[in-house]
Amino acid sequence: MTRPIADVTPNTWDFLRAPMIKPTGFREYDARWKYPDEINLPGMTALGLGLGTQMRRRGVEPVIAVGNDYRDYSLAIKNALIIGLMQAGIRVKDIGPCITPMAYFSSFHLDVPGVAMVTASHNPNGWTGVKMGFAMPLTHGPDEMGELKEIVLEGQGEAAPGGSYEFVDGVWNAYIEDLVGDFRMSRKLKVVCATGNGTAAAFAPEVFRRIGVEVVDSHNTLDYTFPNYNPNPEAMEMLHDMADSVRASGADMALGFDGDGDRCGVVDDEGEEIFADKVGVIMARDLSKIYPGSTFVADVKSTGLFASDPELQANGVKADYWKTGHSHMKRRVHELGALAGFEKSGHYFMAEPVGRGYDDGMRVAVEICKLMDRNPDMKMSDLRKALPMTWSTPTMSPYAADTEKYDILDRLVEKLVAKADAGETFAGRPIKEVVTVNGARVILDNGSWGLVRASSNTPNLVVVCESSDSEEELRAIFNEIDTVIRTEPGVGEYDQTF
Repeated sequence: MTRPIADVTPNTWDFLRAPMIKPTGFREYDARWKYPDEINLPGMTALGLGLGTQMRRRGVEPVIAVGNDYRDYSLAIKNALIIGLMQAGIRVKDIGPCITPMAYFSSFHLDVPGVAMVTASHNPNGWTGVKMGFAMPLTHGPDEMGELKEIVLEGQGEAAPGGSYEFVDGVWNAYIEDLVGDFRMSRKLKVVCATGNGTAAAFAPEVFRRIGVEVVDSHNTLDYTFPNYNPNPEAMEMLHDMADSVRASGADMALGFDGDGDRCGVVDDEGEEIFADKVGVIMARDLSKIYPGSTFVADVKSTGLFASDPELQANGVKADYWKTGHSHMKRRVHELGALAGFEKSGHYFMAEPVGRGYDDGMRVAVEICKLMDRNPDMKMSDLRKALPMTWSTPTMSPYAADTEKYDILDRLVEKLVAKADAGETFAGRPIKEVVTVNGARVILDNGSWGLVRASSNTPNLVVVCESSDSEEELRAIFNEIDTVIRTEPGVGEYDQTF
């Protein structure tokens, strides 16, 4: 394989021939590039050849299911990837346009080990990428991504005989049957279904109607220009729009999905946006009544309630806080035999006997509807108000270049740990501990906390804070974190604040 180069000028002869791949596109647990600025079609073919080579080196059966999200360039990128996979001797089963969890499901349905999903996830238009794995429900983590990066960038891809192509139909019907089965709602439920015109628009409304939910459509016409907002249920713009739809329609709640359908956001009947970690606590309360003594995994951006909530403690729940990232979370849920994992970003990982262990926004939507069915006298706002009160920020992302963000984070972690070691106060309170499993989560003596970590997918840091005491303390915690962050000149402005 020709060794890829990091930079080729568009509208040149080489751009149509030479594989161009920016190394920073290989992330911790998937791949993301701006297209065509950071990767071209020959580069995607080189990635396919590298992925196929990795399968063969690892002794994985050379069969892979491949899908793509609904963007105007995703089909061309998928076809370029497929060419490389076939060059490596891989038998490709193309399942067509789909959401990411449907691609994951196809591994079970088609009994194939490999999955490659061409998607930019929730990133804005102009981005592309691949989520991949060889042993569902697990997907590539840092080790596998590092190995793949080396194979591709060092030109180690090896052609092999036996490659083939087959288009496979019918996966959608099997997927929705797996999601829904014979479940039907016994109570009336009216739900705003919000997809931001993304890929989930082709699937989510049908899932709701199948279980007997009345659907209020919100931007459910497929349109890859995303004319209303970028489909990202962690962004306040989408959540506010969902809240407006609830108030206008009198719906019981709104459920919104990101660009590739593996995340779910929730707004209750009063138009209150419930961050996904709090939704996770609501679900954990309900599930732990059915499965007492369960283990739940939460990412380090999530609320402290998984460990401190009295109802979860009464049900014998064991809480485990782990690294942010869908691959890290899937692996941790699998390793611990946890019932579910919850990420503040809206990734939920429902394991057996509830789900299959991968992140699936549609599965979460069905499980939330089942939860409401099991609690016929409760509104979603009642379930929210029943939680212990905390004050939390949205996920905020100040700019930090991909080439600098991890070095910046290392220095920030060192500074925050030094504060704790010196016995300094933080937002006027003693520091209980600094958890450094993924960035630095500074935990105060009353359980309040502030986190800074590096985004795995975009050129940003990530900042989240939570207070168990007050809005005033929340702002004090944020100001303390931000003061330390501002010691680094390479950090830019926040994408959103609170």
